[in-house]
Amino acid sequence: MIHEVFMPALSSTMTEGKIVSWVKSPGDKVEKGETVVVVESDKADMDVETFYEGYLASIIVPADEVAPVGAPIALVAETEAEIELAQQQASAIQAGTAAPAASPAPAPAAAPAIASPTTSQNGAVKSGRLVVSPRARKLAKEFKVDLNTLQGSGPHGRIIAADIEAAAGKAPTPQPTAIAPKPAVAAPAPIVPAPVAAPLGEVAKFNTLQQAVVRNMMTSLQVPTFRVGYTITTDALDALYKKVKSKGVTMTALLAKAVAVTLQRHPLVNAFYTEQGTSYRSEINVAVAVAMEGGGLITPVLRQADQVDLYSLSRTWRDLVERSRLKQLQPDEYSTGSFTLSNLGMFGVDRFDAILPPGQGSILAIGASRPQVVATADGMMGVRNQMQVNLTCDHRIIYGADAAAFLRDLAQLIETNPESLTL
Repeated sequence: MIHEVFMPALSSTMTEGKIVSWVKSPGDKVEKGETVVVVESDKADMDVETFYEGYLASIIVPADEVAPVGAPIALVAETEAEIELAQQQASAIQAGTAAPAASPAPAPAAAPAIASPTTSQNGAVKSGRLVVSPRARKLAKEFKVDLNTLQGSGPHGRIIAADIEAAAGKAPTPQPTAIAPKPAVAAPAPIVPAPVAAPLGEVAKFNTLQQAVVRNMMTSLQVPTFRVGYTITTDALDALYKKVKSKGVTMTALLAKAVAVTLQRHPLVNAFYTEQGTSYRSEINVAVAVAMEGGGLITPVLRQADQVDLYSLSRTWRDLVERSRLKQLQPDEYSTGSFTLSNLGMFGVDRFDAILPPGQGSILAIGASRPQVVATADGMMGVRNQMQVNLTCDHRIIYGADAAAFLRDLAQLIETNPESLTL
């Protein structure tokens, strides 16, 4: 019997996917649950497994090409005798003609399964299988290295090319794009899109990530929103940051923690609209917008930010940023946010408005903290560091008074009691 392997839907917004690389080649034997292809989803590269055992008979969509979700991308034959027939069927699919008569066609198969993001104790196995980068798999095959004997040094125990080269006794291949190791206490630098020379007179196609952003923004424009601004004095927060920065705490984690603690008192701002009514969430998951190299943005999520201590939150954020650069985030690590922060203050931006993400009720735009001359309570003049924040809300469930009360309490926490964030 011949089975079709379909382009999977790796996220709820994904309409098409790009083949990054094929782990298996035509004619290779494949086991049920084995990774056969790496697909670029909206915001990450994901290993895709097959539901079938047999032989990868033919690849319909080669590497670097795009296919719609649900479209056949390869054929798996159960026996070697069926490989030639499968190749004929693949040619027919590629040509857009009817497939040759064969054994009774099976019912349309479900999309290939994606392994869950759970990690074992040693960090090298997910859902009973090794987590290996595509390049590492290729090198392992070339150098005849048994992957089962290795423990990966990549994020979450992922086996990377350097692990294979070390096991094979080969000198590490220079990687010009590799990220230099950082001290444990250093905060990750913000991802700044590299300047790209504009192809004058040409049309630059959107990549998969940019296409996802376009779809999300068009969806957001259908939501009735309003914006409320607030000026927050940050002297106390800045002083706290100087104390804890050496312990690995980032300003992003500080702001996310402050927002999460404030959301505990304002669950409506953490809710979202449904046709049945306001849906209140059981968790406070703060997403933070991050620009991606090559265009587009991604929103890594700090899960249960109100419950996690500040130091753990900073370590988690550093890990999320590093893996987002490598496009290794799992879907639940960038698509489960309940409230979003967009911080352009690091670029010196004074103030801006943010577009509401689909499926959320609010997003907070944070500007730069700057010294300002202000009138003090004793009637004198003084200099205070202040930042402008703007909250964008879904007006179907959140009203002006709700937004104002949230910003007031956030400002009070930051201005008078930021030390409580370290408890």
